[in-house]
Amino acid sequence: MAERGALSLLSLLCLTFLYTETTAAKHVDKAPAAQPFSPFWFTVEPQETLAIRGNSALLNCSTHSDAATRVEWKKDGTFMSLVSDERRRILPDGSLFFTHVVHSKHNKPDEGTYQCVATIDNLGSISSRTARLSVAGIPRFVSQPVPSTVRLGDNQVMACEVNSDLVPFTRWEKDRQPLELNSRLVLLPSGALVVSNATEADAGLYRCLVENVGSSKSSDEAQLQILPETGEERKPEFLVQPVSVTKTVGASVLLPCMASGYPAPHVRWMFDDKLLEESEGRVEVLGGGSLQISNLTEGDAGVYTCMADNSNATIEVQAQLTIQVPPQFVKRPANIYAHESMDIIFECEVSGSPAPTVKWVKNGDAVIPSDYFKIIKEHNLQVLGLVKSDEGFYQCLAENDAGNIQSSAQLIILDHDVALPSFPPPSLTPNTTDHVTPGSGGVASPAGPTPSAPRDVVASLVSTRFIKLTWRPPAEPHGDELTYSVFYSQDGTSRERVVNTSRPGEMQVTIQNLMPDTKYRFRVVAHNSNGQGESSAALKVATQAEVQVPGPAPNLLAVSNTPTSVSLSWDTPVTGNGEILTYKVYYTDQSIGTEQDVDNDGLSYTMTGLKKNTEYSFRVVANNKHGPGVSTEDIVVRTLSDVPSGPPQNFTLEVQNSKSIMLRWQPPLQNAQNGEITGYKIRYRKGSRRSEAAELTGGTQLYKLIDGLERGTEYTFRVSAMTVNGTGPATEWTTAETFESDLDESRVPDQPSSLHVRPLVNSIVVSWTPPENQDIVVRGYTIGYGIGSPHAQTIKVDYKQRYYTIENLDPSSHYVITLKAYNNVGEGIPVYESAITRPQSVPDPTPMMPPVGVQASVLSHDTIKVTWADNSLPKNQKITDNRFYTVRWKTNIPANTKVKMANTTSLNHMVTGLKPNTLYEFSVMVTKGRRTSTWSMTAQGTTFETIPSSSPKDVTVVSKENKPRTIIVNWQPPSEANGKITGYIIYYSTDVNAEVHDWVIEPVVGNRLTHQIQELTLDTTYYFKIQARNSKGMGPMSEAVQFRTPKTSNLPSKPGPAGNTLTNDPGSTVGKSGVGSGENSILVIVIIVSVGAFTIIVVVVGAFLCTRRTTSHQKKKRAASKSSNGSHKYKGNSKDLKPPDLWIHHERLELKPMDKSPEPNPVMTETPIPRASQDITPADSGLDSNPHLQQRRNSYRGHESEDSMSTLAGRRGMRPKMMMPFDAQPPQPVISAHPIHSLDNHHHHYHMGSLASPTRSYLYHQGSGHLRPHACATPISHLDRVDSTESVRNTPSSEPLPPATASSQVSCPSEILADPEGSYHGSTTTEEEPSYTSNLPPHRSAHPHAHAHPLKSFAVPAIPASSHQTYESSALPSTPLLAQTGLPTHPHVVKTASIGTLGRTRTPMAVTVPNAPDVPETSKMLEDVDSSYEPDELTEEMAHLEGLMKDLNAITTAP
Repeated sequence: MAERGALSLLSLLCLTFLYTETTAAKHVDKAPAAQPFSPFWFTVEPQETLAIRGNSALLNCSTHSDAATRVEWKKDGTFMSLVSDERRRILPDGSLFFTHVVHSKHNKPDEGTYQCVATIDNLGSISSRTARLSVAGIPRFVSQPVPSTVRLGDNQVMACEVNSDLVPFTRWEKDRQPLELNSRLVLLPSGALVVSNATEADAGLYRCLVENVGSSKSSDEAQLQILPETGEERKPEFLVQPVSVTKTVGASVLLPCMASGYPAPHVRWMFDDKLLEESEGRVEVLGGGSLQISNLTEGDAGVYTCMADNSNATIEVQAQLTIQVPPQFVKRPANIYAHESMDIIFECEVSGSPAPTVKWVKNGDAVIPSDYFKIIKEHNLQVLGLVKSDEGFYQCLAENDAGNIQSSAQLIILDHDVALPSFPPPSLTPNTTDHVTPGSGGVASPAGPTPSAPRDVVASLVSTRFIKLTWRPPAEPHGDELTYSVFYSQDGTSRERVVNTSRPGEMQVTIQNLMPDTKYRFRVVAHNSNGQGESSAALKVATQAEVQVPGPAPNLLAVSNTPTSVSLSWDTPVTGNGEILTYKVYYTDQSIGTEQDVDNDGLSYTMTGLKKNTEYSFRVVANNKHGPGVSTEDIVVRTLSDVPSGPPQNFTLEVQNSKSIMLRWQPPLQNAQNGEITGYKIRYRKGSRRSEAAELTGGTQLYKLIDGLERGTEYTFRVSAMTVNGTGPATEWTTAETFESDLDESRVPDQPSSLHVRPLVNSIVVSWTPPENQDIVVRGYTIGYGIGSPHAQTIKVDYKQRYYTIENLDPSSHYVITLKAYNNVGEGIPVYESAITRPQSVPDPTPMMPPVGVQASVLSHDTIKVTWADNSLPKNQKITDNRFYTVRWKTNIPANTKVKMANTTSLNHMVTGLKPNTLYEFSVMVTKGRRTSTWSMTAQGTTFETIPSSSPKDVTVVSKENKPRTIIVNWQPPSEANGKITGYIIYYSTDVNAEVHDWVIEPVVGNRLTHQIQELTLDTTYYFKIQARNSKGMGPMSEAVQFRTPKTSNLPSKPGPAGNTLTNDPGSTVGKSGVGSGENSILVIVIIVSVGAFTIIVVVVGAFLCTRRTTSHQKKKRAASKSSNGSHKYKGNSKDLKPPDLWIHHERLELKPMDKSPEPNPVMTETPIPRASQDITPADSGLDSNPHLQQRRNSYRGHESEDSMSTLAGRRGMRPKMMMPFDAQPPQPVISAHPIHSLDNHHHHYHMGSLASPTRSYLYHQGSGHLRPHACATPISHLDRVDSTESVRNTPSSEPLPPATASSQVSCPSEILADPEGSYHGSTTTEEEPSYTSNLPPHRSAHPHAHAHPLKSFAVPAIPASSHQTYESSALPSTPLLAQTGLPTHPHVVKTASIGTLGRTRTPMAVTVPNAPDVPETSKMLEDVDSSYEPDELTEEMAHLEGLMKDLNAITTAP
């Protein structure tokens, strides 16, 4: 049982699988495909046929097709009924056969134009080219041979003129025997026979016959007699002349020309004023003068002149040959797939001469142009609003006088569920190109739900010739990106047209080119990926009537009254709304094509100032208060002709022989002809006579042979043009002289007898003598020359000329020159000569001085004005000669830019077209004649910024990993930023068509190239644009970039409230509650409590230090006195010494003149001391071993001292420093330091190390022999700081202090250590500025008086040496120092002046200070103070100071 159940289940699965496969296969089979095009064309088409009456005739026609074809014939445009016709029938291949042709004088049923029409049922028809069937007429002789005589060797014509169509059937007999034609016996196109160079054998009876045309007919017989030549001269005369003829390309033509005379005339042919040369097989002269041209081309068209001349005279005659070119297809119409309501264009381009006319045929019927079938671009057929009945075969038929051709194309209209195939590409108008779906292969997309009908279709704007429609999306779109098609038609017609929206989601469209006052029906259909949806209900809207502006002015007439004026008149327009204000008359010169206009108030106007004999077109437009109305149709009128206003052109004379001269000319200039030239009048006179003779020529004849002249006589000629109005001005008189005797021109001239050359620098003078044989005609000479070859250049000169100068040659070059004489037969033997032009011997000119003072003034973002001066000009800088200046400029960005130059004749030049925000270099050079200067020194200028001219590029949008609602926008700067980019603005929106102010704006500051945007909506399409900005404004926006956020979040959910989710996004919105924010709050509280506790501890320690400063007072005083007396001797009264309380009680200090200075010429400075006690703050002291001291020292390396100072201040209980921004405006100066020379310069010691810190002026203890720095111990340190600000950066931090100073160094308050200016850089010690150094050698104590004592800074200043440079220090910031923890009551407490309070309590004042001291300052202080203080008091003060330092050291180093 179980096995049976398993088998049943397996069978059911198999059946299900088979059913699924079958269903899928059926589904694939049911996918509609495009119907293929049907191969259908003519393989053979009928041709022009000449039939013979009574004989059979055949018109060929056959087609190629895969389906059964039915062939019919049209005669003269009407279908032939051949059902019961026994004489005419259609053969199986489609040809039309005539058993016998019927043709009589009054009955011509078979002659006419025939056309073959082939039809495939249910598909369409095509028509062949048209062909004419002609029937040969009954032979009739218009003229017949007559008895004639001919001299031996002369020419004769035997006349026989028959119907033109029977000439091919004409032949000649002599003595009743067929006459064989040859080059001497020629049959002319009229049927006449030409006998040239007659011989005795040519005598006989001649007749012509017409045969093989149903009935033969012969002419009368005529006798030709041969007479002997008498030798009597006879002027040439034409026996037969050429006539104008029209032929087709590829055919042959015979232009007859035969002349008689003695001596035998020589016949020559001219083609467009050029001698025609025979070419074997194509251009031949037959029968003594007739011209035969085979395989004609378009280039053979023109005027042919037959000239016959002998020794007596020359005669000539002209004929026009016109070449026609049958139509040819340049572009054939192509097969087209389309849907209903679409617009299509069949293209057809043809060529031919004359220009072919084109007509279109659909299924064998002519297409009549209408509102829906239009001929555009001359030959193309446009079909608007296709319907199913438009299917079929369309043919382009082109025809001119030379023939006709046809080409067909098939139109297949597919159902809307069948996609248009991508190949071949359909010829669609721009309105319907969106319908093409390349790559679909003609198979519809998979089936699925299509949109419902769009809603609320309304006409939001209605005009006279357009309507704007808007609608709402369907209720059931079944997709996101919908496109829409609007179908419309005139009310009452079934032919619809379609217009598609330009992009997905757009719900409005404007229908153009509608008719005014006409009702239209509109319906809208939506498309999704599954296809076309339901149609909306039809909306009927009528366009507005055009009744506001006037209609066309009726009865417009134009008449030319004079050669330069035209009178116009018209009537008031029938239609229009309101009074006519003015009329505007438009007129166009047809030869130029430019339209001009003039206003007029009345109903007539006379246009004056027009060109003579020129076609003008005129139209009139009426204007009322609503504007210009409808224009009238153009009417064309030609102004009247007038006498020519200019003479003929290029008038030349050519002496033919001793009795004749050939005159040649060209018509007057086109604008001087003033009408059709009817002829030319030639006037000439002999020598200096006043009597004139006149000759006239035809209108198109541009030459005239004047014969019967006297030998060796000079004649003057002039020619004037004539119109029907009279004769115009004549040319200048031109002279020519006939030959003394008739010279021989049957051969070319001999070689010129001599040739001489004389070379110059840039030219060669050539002279020659004529050939020795004077009996041969010389028409002129040909000079050839070139470097190394005489064939590079050719010059022709008159036969009278004997010398010529060849110009424009290169110096120091070898030229070869040839000279040949020529006549009408050809050129003679050349004679050669060579010459070397002279070298250029002009010395090089001395160069000019280059311009100076070149300046570049920037005027705008793309313009810089360059100015300069020229020292070679007078002082007023006025240019009076022909010098000019060359300005060149370039930029190094990019590096490969080319140098640009411009010339000017003034002392400035405006350079425009520069790039914004770009540095350019300019230099100038002057040129005067051949003298030039070198380039001047360069000037630079940077163009101003302007707004970016391009948008940011390479905009990309990506989703952030694990954050589907956050995206990252990346971009690159614009290629044309035109300045420093200061930021970007990101616009984003869900509607790409929204107005700019409706987009969300996300600013980006600086030059960042990426930005995050958060909290976007899931599964939503966003559009992003980016705009760059600089200091000048905003640039253009980039193209919109589309991005769709993911449908769902892929992040695993975390426990806790959703609002507290922590994000690592650096661009996340600040202020969200969460874990991170809580931890930060706790950290801030801990930091505040710690800083407060630390501050209290530091304050307590400071107070404790102040209470212990009086211990061991006497002991310290003795120790200080002993230490001081060890190495110094004090001068003056010891009882007058008082302790130098310079650092503590400034308000009690009174400076006195130091008249007992130990130096011969002490250098003093003077500065006031602050008197207020709040200006002074106590200073702490510390050891050099303290790590904070090392941190303080290192802080001088750069701006990072700001951090180390604040840390140091906090640990010592200092009041927090008031920080000053480093990028703020620099403070104003407080103290100016003026370095001066010391009086004893030979005592200076040179140390190339950097200067010591200005805020660490050291007091060197002489007794110990080591450096003993006491930081911030004296106001001098503040003055020194200003004096040596340059060296702050270079203070060495790696050199250790001497060991003895480890226990005695005093630390400074960190505020004083700060350098608000950032210090100067790179200063080195000079002779005038001896440096402080941390490793000063001990022997420096040998010169105790070499330098000024620090206390002398309070004395009267000396005049500073002029060789010293003055430095002005920027003002120091007002920075609070240590807080006072107790009253400054002890006389020995060390104090220092606050720089900050100093700046507030007194006006900044210049202070002259000495050079940096080289001797220990303690000893100098003690030496110089003896004039004001008692020794015991000074010793006591120093001892207390040293004791205080030791106590501070013990306290700060205690664990």
